[in-house]
Amino acid sequence: MWKNNQPGLFPYEPRDNQKIIMKHINATLEKGGHVIAESGTGSGKTICSLAPALEYSLKHKKKVLYLTRTNSQQKQVIIELRKINDKTKVFGIGMQGRQNMCSLLEERPDLRRGNAEELSKICGDLKKASLDGGKGCRFYKNLLDFDLEKISGQVKENIPTVEDFISLCKSQGEICPYEANKILLKDAVVVTAPYIYFFSPLIRRALLDWMKVHISDLIVIIDEAHNLANYARELHSRDLTSRALDLSITEAMEIGNPHLRSGLDISGACALFKDILDSTATEYMIDEDGLVPPSEIEEQLMYRLKSTSREVQIMLMNMVTHGDILKESKRKQGKLPRSHIFKSASFLMDWMMLEDTEYAKLIAGGDNTKLEAYCLNPALATKILLECHSSIHLSGTISPIAEYRDSIGLPEDTDCLILPSPFRKENRLILYTEDLTTRFETLAMDKDMIPKIKILIVQILEKIPRNTIIFFPSFALMLEFKDIVNNLNRDIYYEEQGMSQDELMTTVSNFKLSQGAVMFAVMGGRISEGIDFPDRELEIAILVGIPFPKPTAKQKALLNYYDRRFGKGWEYTVKAPTVRKMMQSIGRLLRRETDRGVALILDSRLIQFKTEIPEMVRSENPVADAMVFFTPEH
Repeated sequence: MWKNNQPGLFPYEPRDNQKIIMKHINATLEKGGHVIAESGTGSGKTICSLAPALEYSLKHKKKVLYLTRTNSQQKQVIIELRKINDKTKVFGIGMQGRQNMCSLLEERPDLRRGNAEELSKICGDLKKASLDGGKGCRFYKNLLDFDLEKISGQVKENIPTVEDFISLCKSQGEICPYEANKILLKDAVVVTAPYIYFFSPLIRRALLDWMKVHISDLIVIIDEAHNLANYARELHSRDLTSRALDLSITEAMEIGNPHLRSGLDISGACALFKDILDSTATEYMIDEDGLVPPSEIEEQLMYRLKSTSREVQIMLMNMVTHGDILKESKRKQGKLPRSHIFKSASFLMDWMMLEDTEYAKLIAGGDNTKLEAYCLNPALATKILLECHSSIHLSGTISPIAEYRDSIGLPEDTDCLILPSPFRKENRLILYTEDLTTRFETLAMDKDMIPKIKILIVQILEKIPRNTIIFFPSFALMLEFKDIVNNLNRDIYYEEQGMSQDELMTTVSNFKLSQGAVMFAVMGGRISEGIDFPDRELEIAILVGIPFPKPTAKQKALLNYYDRRFGKGWEYTVKAPTVRKMMQSIGRLLRRETDRGVALILDSRLIQFKTEIPEMVRSENPVADAMVFFTPEH
């Protein structure tokens, strides 16, 4: 794969670290297997994985699926594909869900809240109607009458982003971008898509069919792999809320409130479920949540209904049937095929059959009490990787690699590679203080701690007027610090809960264009991952506290699971994610070889992570140390 000491499809002059990554990937591809690589931010992991994977695919008739956590991260994959395409003609394409690619959703706001399965059914019905000469979908009809060859050559030549492809389809007679994209997938050697396209069984089967590839001929690349375990857990987790039961009651009344058995109708059953949720919360909740004994809900249902377990199951199956009929009725009317009754009853049936070794049964309170079946084992979703030819896992912050490998179920012989940062050590200074902390117990006893932290931050902002992001462990703690900028003559920006992608990117763009701006953000949030701040767009990162996970019942269940399975509960579920969140935030500082920056961690507990962050330096005067770092002669 290397010619004249240069990788065949690699479009740049490779650095030493990049050669090492590609050498390991090549070896993994040749034998078939898996490789995990940790390499610092800005080290070119995207192209280092794409080039060898593509070259192997072309030689051995495989295909590459490049998975990203978010749609926006696909753009970098497309950019690198274009570079390769300039050197050797290869075709790659991006794929996103109907929520982003379906033109009809712009005209049908009632469909926008549909999930993948619901939209798929609606789309299937509309396509059938279009083919049968009915009303159907005008965008699909336009595609049926359109010669796709008119744009396929242009697409293969230019390799557009998904957004560019959507615009192209609109300009070419308003053809359906989603369906046009599906048709082109079979010709692509590389497809980039969000995680769900591979780890959701339903969507994966469709994608492999569109790509015309068997899973054993697939090379899967996973970007920002440190997110995969949590993503997989959430994918397999389910919940049932009081609000969902209220909607089920309303839905039951709308369809005549069918009887399930003598003296019990659907609305009465849902009211009973809601009462059980409330009593369970009262009994087992501590602070935010609580563990529910494995058979508690089933026993309450049997006791209150004076029924056997089998009779309870039959009642729930009847509710599922009524919900299914309602879904089909809505589907025939062109509405989202959704039923709250179906979802509520299905959840309770699944709840009673869950494997207690793989799931934690939880109750959470607040304004909307909920039962949650929380998946403890991410390998339930990720074990499918073992059926691929190879998988390549990339991250700037994936250590400890053994925890990642074990969590997602990769074999012990997986190639695990950790490479040092490609940037000069003197370009980044990591300081921490011994006299400050956001430890809960300390804050409760020392009312002067928060004011002391605020004073230090203000001193830094006043004396070093460079673009600065202040990272917090939570949005709640962030709110306590908003007053520090009241008298600052600097542009201030905030990462806010629930802000849309457009709002976030506008905020980030304005921050980057400012001089001496200040951004408030959260460790583990969207700004701390995947956004580049090269050159002087970011020069100071202040971490206010350590982002330890909250000691909730969910967190304790996860810790116990990893203790049972690997004997490393605290290391895998507390220490590892905490270090990753901090290093992701610190990693925003250096994105190019010429970047320089200071990270200041305001918490004495950082000393616990000396092994993981060996370059940390204790500072008694962080303002002075930071000012010295930024002096021209330094």
